[in-house]
Amino acid sequence: MKRPPRPAPPEAGELVYGLRAALATFAARPEEITSVQVDPSTSREADALLRWAASRELRVSRVTTRELTARCGTDLHEGLCVTTRPRRWITPNALSALLRADGLAVALDRVRNPYNVGSILRSAAFFGVDAAILGAQAPHPALAPMATRVAEGGAEQLSLCRTTDLADTLARLRAAGARVLGAEAGGDTPHAGLSYEGPSVLVVGHEREGLSPRVRALCDARVSIAGAGRVESLNVGVAAGVLLSALVDARARALKARGRTAPARSPRGP
Repeated sequence: MKRPPRPAPPEAGELVYGLRAALATFAARPEEITSVQVDPSTSREADALLRWAASRELRVSRVTTRELTARCGTDLHEGLCVTTRPRRWITPNALSALLRADGLAVALDRVRNPYNVGSILRSAAFFGVDAAILGAQAPHPALAPMATRVAEGGAEQLSLCRTTDLADTLARLRAAGARVLGAEAGGDTPHAGLSYEGPSVLVVGHEREGLSPRVRALCDARVSIAGAGRVESLNVGVAAGVLLSALVDARARALKARGRTAPARSPRGP
C-alpha cells in the first residue's frame, strides 16, 4: 500500500492548510503568519491574503498541487497553506476567569485522532462555546495540522488551553466554581434533560477507553445520549456536538429565565 507523503517540517511554528482554516487564521491573527504557499488555481479565493502578504514582504511561494501535497503531507490542502509562529495558548488561570462569567468549555481527555479533535473544535465554535482544553495529545503536543484543517476555522474562534494533567486542571476549575460534566455511555444524566447550573466544562474521552478514572472521579455528572440501541455508541466527535448543543441550549434557557444573555467574547481570550 502506498503511504501518504509526510509533511515537511515548518520553519519554526505551525502549519495551517485548507482554505477556510488558512483564511480564518489570516482573519484572526495575521501578524503571526510568516509565509504563504499557494497553488495558482487557488489564488482568486486567497487574493486578500496574497495582497496583504505582498504588502508586508512576506515570503509567498506559488507551487504546484503536488508540491503543496508534499509540503502538507496530505492532498486535503485545498491549494493553500500558511506557516505561523507557534500558537498562543491561554493559561488555566485565564481559563478560570473566562468561565467565571457563565462560560462553557469542552475538554478532550486523550482524544488523539486529529479528525475527531478538529470535529470537536468545529462544533464548539459553531455552538458558541468559549474555550477548549486539550489534554495530552499524541503524537502532537498541541494541535495537529489535520485537526486545524478539519476544524474549518473553528480553532481560531475558541480560547485554547493545553495541559499535561487534565485531571489536575479540571480539579482547579472545579474548585473555582465550574461544574464538570463527563460524556459517558450509560451515564446517570440524560442529555435531553441537561440543565445549566453555572460555568461548565464538558469532558469527552478517549475514542475506545472513554474517560480516564481520575477524570471520571471529578465529574459532577456523567451525561449520556439515548439511542435506538442498534450500535453501542456514537463517534466522539458526533457525541460532543450533540452534547454541546444541549448544553448551550440549557445555558440559553437558564440565562433567559434570569433576564440575561450569554456574554459576548472575542475569540482566543477572555
